[in-house]
Amino acid sequence: MSTARVPIPLPVTAVTCLEDRAHVERSAVLELDAGVQRLRLGPVSALAVDRSLHAELTTDRPERPVTVLDLRIVRGWTPRAPQPPTGDDSALRHREHGLEEEQRALEQRRDRLRARLDLLGRLAADLLREIGEGAGSGEAEPERWARELDRVDAERDARGEELRSVEARLAAVAEGLGETRRALALSEEEPAELVGHIELTVDAAAAGPAELRLSHLTPCALWRPAYRAVLDGGALTLETDAMVWQRTGEDWSDVRLTFSTARSAQAADPPRLGEDRLTLRDRSSAERRTVDVELREEEVGDLGPAPVVGLPGVDDGGEVRVLESPAPVSVACDGRAHRVPVSAFTTGARSEYACSPELSPLVTQAVRFDNRSGHALLAGPVDLIRGSGFTGRGTLGFTAPGAPAELAFGSSDDHRVVRETEEVRDTAGITQRTVVTRTVRLHLSRFSAPGEHGERVVVLRERIPVSEVSAVEVRLRKEACSPPPDVLDADGVARWDVSLPAGGHRTVTLVYELSASAKVTGL
Repeated sequence: MSTARVPIPLPVTAVTCLEDRAHVERSAVLELDAGVQRLRLGPVSALAVDRSLHAELTTDRPERPVTVLDLRIVRGWTPRAPQPPTGDDSALRHREHGLEEEQRALEQRRDRLRARLDLLGRLAADLLREIGEGAGSGEAEPERWARELDRVDAERDARGEELRSVEARLAAVAEGLGETRRALALSEEEPAELVGHIELTVDAAAAGPAELRLSHLTPCALWRPAYRAVLDGGALTLETDAMVWQRTGEDWSDVRLTFSTARSAQAADPPRLGEDRLTLRDRSSAERRTVDVELREEEVGDLGPAPVVGLPGVDDGGEVRVLESPAPVSVACDGRAHRVPVSAFTTGARSEYACSPELSPLVTQAVRFDNRSGHALLAGPVDLIRGSGFTGRGTLGFTAPGAPAELAFGSSDDHRVVRETEEVRDTAGITQRTVVTRTVRLHLSRFSAPGEHGERVVVLRERIPVSEVSAVEVRLRKEACSPPPDVLDADGVARWDVSLPAGGHRTVTLVYELSASAKVTGL
């Protein structure tokens, strides 16, 4: 039952990337002897979670089963000794070693020069004290004193210049050593000091081969969705990719990669239900005399999850989604982003030039299409590409299979929109109703290049308030609008399809009234 000195290789064959970790599967064919035996397999990542280890052994013969008695991960620490590079090392390793040796020699030389300069300084002080004592006692040796002082000063100047040159060379060596180490960090990986091995104890009814499948969780791995949208005339090609980062301590070579939004570490217990008491009371006299209203901004959205600001996590719409890579891939253990293709589809796209002047004065090319990928599109960044090349980066929200989606391909610089508002407040004499008339003028211009012809349709959208109480009424004055809106939906969004010729200019006027009774306050 002794553990073999040479471990049996246990390569990674499949990986399921989760939101903040990875589920790693390994497989190997073992040649077992009859009876109880302990096997040493690996090496494996030292970051493997012990409690998630799971092993299955299968044989081609059901009459000779194999039972797993014990399964554990054993970690060993092997510190790296400072050794000079050999012939198998790279040129960067040799350069680093040479610079370290030169730096060590220069530091020793600098220390010796500083000690010598300090000694020469004390010698000069002693010589000056001797001159002072000799002159005070009547002894005069000017020639010897001058000769000794000149010799000490010349020695101090020579050693000072040598020290400055050594310090300058030392600074250059330190800079070169830093650049070499940064290049090594980007190009080469240090061997791991902490390595794990799997110790497997099994009981085999008979000798023969058995297939081992082992799985475990490991941290330091994650993935996020990313997209690439190419607009070619009336067709849109959307490529779905997965950005994978992993620093698990081992490379994934030619593995089946699966991407899941499951959160295995998140608690699944339902929340506790508390009492919610509702009480009724009579309105006061002041509340009966007045109606308090306020203007409120609301975002109109379709069914689905809330929009994701940035990408703090994977937005899956509340349901676990699983995506698979169509081919085996390799992901190096370098902590960098690796783009893995998942799917791609081409579909017809409906393009329009749209503008909402209340929010932005820019005219944007909006493209609408249906999700024909066969799976849900998770929220993520999109690289936008059209005829002129890369145009920017946008964000795609969660889109169910077959559901419509929308992408903005940047603003059109040859359009300009100016918005003007005017408000008139009046009070009716008999009913004492407050009437607020608001006029919105939208000036749309198109600056075309020489030789450009043809009309372009720009979709303008402007909103009017929607009342939720009967004491306040909102009315669109179509007779004063120029032209009247083509569409006015239930959310109060008015739409015009404005045709602009090359170098053309149009003005759109929207007029509406807010009428409130005398009891309304806050308008």
